[in-house]
Amino acid sequence: MNKLRFVDVCAGAGGLALGLEAAGFEPALLLDRKQVACETLRLNRPAWNVLETDLLDFDPTEHQHTYDVDLLSAGLPRVKSSATVARAETEEELRLLEAAVLLAPSIQPRALIIENVPGLVDSPKFEGVREFIRKELEHLDYRFRWFILNAADFGVPQDRKQGVLVALKKQYFDAFEPPVPTVAQHVTVGTVLGRSMAARGWPGADAWAAQAISVAPTLVGGSDNRGGADLGPTGSKKAWERMRVNGGALGDDVPGPGDPVSGLIKLTDAQTALLQSFPEDWQFAGKKTARYRQIGHASPPPVGTALGLAVAAALNS
Repeated sequence: MNKLRFVDVCAGAGGLALGLEAAGFEPALLLDRKQVACETLRLNRPAWNVLETDLLDFDPTEHQHTYDVDLLSAGLPRVKSSATVARAETEEELRLLEAAVLLAPSIQPRALIIENVPGLVDSPKFEGVREFIRKELEHLDYRFRWFILNAADFGVPQDRKQGVLVALKKQYFDAFEPPVPTVAQHVTVGTVLGRSMAARGWPGADAWAAQAISVAPTLVGGSDNRGGADLGPTGSKKAWERMRVNGGALGDDVPGPGDPVSGLIKLTDAQTALLQSFPEDWQFAGKKTARYRQIGHASPPPVGTALGLAVAAALNS
């Protein structure tokens, strides 16, 4: 059986694409406007067709790789509704969301996956956006479902809720079922990071891992326009502190033999990639802050795999 082909826009560091690859999909084209994200994709998958361009400027008719694909996927920048967020930034994120949907008439995929914030699924603040999407998709003969997934239910050691839209051409839709959890028990931070904490001989590694018995709070990549690399807002930092982690900064390396066994420690960007369930050998281009932002903005690959398998089952039914 031939592999199903997909186009992935706003591909970032490749989390969603990696998940779809594991589900049996083959990328026809991956698009992102950030040079460092494209470098990451090419570094790890030299054979992938990666295009560095803004989604708002992308014309699929100029790229034959987009013809006759099975799936259009988009892990888009998170839309925000808070009054504290810069209006221009929020409007750009909404334009990207609309642009992803408006690719469907040109690409005509059999299925569409869009992943974003949970509020997009049911918040009254995004009712206008959902209505725009409904009209566009129904006009093109798609049927669709909105639902929320938590990455922790798919083996990711992180409480990360994601709003998902899956649309399929009408003849495939009745065969689609949203993914169901793949783990009966959530994976803890200590379980995932214990080995890396001990990698340099830190004597406190075992004790630290034994007390880090919950999933991580949601990793937040932050804005490119401000701030450095930290693990999220105040509530997240407090949750990290309860696991003896300094959520205000990232470390350059894991603790070593001379580091104290008590107090707070700093995670490395490589450890945050493990918390997003990236493969250990997946490399990220750029300096530390740029690497962490790619990681924090990514969709965890296991969620992409679950979505890919669900969509593939419908398309192959």
